Amino acid sequence: MANTNEEKKRYIKEYIRSLRAIEDAIEPYKSQKRDLRSEYRENGWLDTDEIRTAVKAYRLFTGKVNIDEVVESFELITGGENNDS
Repeated sequence: MANTNEEKKRYIKEYIRSLRAIEDAIEPYKSQKRDLRSEYRENGWLDTDEIRTAVKAYRLFTGKVNIDEVVESFELITGGENNDS
């Protein structure tokens, strides 16, 4: 922990500088994701809901989505309801 107020200010400034550098580095990838979504929509390969469903499936695969969202996505894809609930 910082011992003085001046030390704390210095750490805050360093943190903000580092955070900005990271966010600046990430921005081109965010732009690539937006471009990828646009390309798939413009070419008619997938619509917005299908892209969202694909992203949810990916998040499930990487362990970042709860099972209720998976069931909703599955129902969207199949056009039906899960009769087990």
